[in-house]
Amino acid sequence: MKTSIRIAAAALLGTCALMRAQAGTLIIESWRTDDKALWEEVLLPAFSKAHPGISVKFAPTAPPEYNSVLSARLTAGTAGDLITCRPFDVSLDLYKKGRLDKLNGEAGLANFPDSAKVAWQTDDGRDTYCMPMASVIHGFFYNKKIFADLGLTPPTTEAEFFNVLDKVKASGKAAPLDLGTADQWEANQIVFTGIGPNYWHGEEGRRALIAGKKKFTDPEFTDVWATMAKWANYLPKGYQAQTYGDSQTLFSSGKAAVIPTGSWDIAFYQKEGGLDFGAFPPPVRKAGDTCYISDHTDIGMGINSKGKNKADAKVFLNWLASKEFADLYTNKVTGFFSLSKHAIDVKDPVARQMLGWRNTCKSTIRLNAQIMSRGEPSMENELWTVNSQVLNGKMTPKDAGQRIQAGFAKWYAPQQGQ
Repeated sequence: MKTSIRIAAAALLGTCALMRAQAGTLIIESWRTDDKALWEEVLLPAFSKAHPGISVKFAPTAPPEYNSVLSARLTAGTAGDLITCRPFDVSLDLYKKGRLDKLNGEAGLANFPDSAKVAWQTDDGRDTYCMPMASVIHGFFYNKKIFADLGLTPPTTEAEFFNVLDKVKASGKAAPLDLGTADQWEANQIVFTGIGPNYWHGEEGRRALIAGKKKFTDPEFTDVWATMAKWANYLPKGYQAQTYGDSQTLFSSGKAAVIPTGSWDIAFYQKEGGLDFGAFPPPVRKAGDTCYISDHTDIGMGINSKGKNKADAKVFLNWLASKEFADLYTNKVTGFFSLSKHAIDVKDPVARQMLGWRNTCKSTIRLNAQIMSRGEPSMENELWTVNSQVLNGKMTPKDAGQRIQAGFAKWYAPQQGQ
């Protein structure tokens, strides 16, 4: 009798231990397959050291399939406890469908500025459903040797910018400005939304468009296209057929002085080796103007509303808001910056330089990332076309503004009747 009781007790204890182990095992869904080693060798061990009772597994899906695979898993109830969130509409749709938990009131959110949270909030800003993680910053890289040989310094105003390009062009030493229009996306996501915030005053202009108080035919938008039209004189020969990969090759080979790009490319150029380069933010229109940068929200993380381990999942999310995580992620994923307010000792010199722009410039996000690309015609697709055509000299700044405005007004009520 006593033996039977001991066996039953042991079985019960074993079952409880198994249940605790299962309850403490979190699965992270993500599209960042390139980060698998980082999570397994650096980030998760750091978390486990602070929280030894919770085990976590990083289980990424290839980026092109992530949205559809995640949706299928969520529908079937087989998705992981933690959902890596893409910015804006994709994740907002998951929240609206009840797939992600509301995070309002979570302590970790206090470690992020409002601009960092907007990518994972409802349109009215009332509900937050993903913890912000990291962003990328847009700007320019420059070849230090070419600048030194010609006695040039990084420009801070537009006049200085074009003066630099003129001197490089006159020297014949290299392409002044390294950009192609074959792939089109760079013309919008790097150039237009990179230099544009200095014209439309960042969040002020972006929100004015959403509110219907500004139009794309207003000068603060058409003037951006006017400046872009001037770039054609400085681009490489045959730039209309030049791809993003071609641009990377040209700059890494030392044959271009300046390239408009994003912080995500820091690691690429460092791996190439032998290239000494620095960075400067989009030049302001005139001396004394406020500087704005596109500090674009890229990645966050939320909790599966049907997950079994929500208490532990919240512990993990709040760790993502910690200084420890901010330091690790920013220094190990070069060019992807923690969105938190924590002061970070960035080891990479170019990354440190770009992150420092947050102290001197106001941050904004890509212009059409929120709300403006929901209708037809797709503003994202239209901007790819329009910006490329302006750079190619095939469309005037005025026509560019009219085309984007007309497409926006077709479906967006606040822009109708303007």
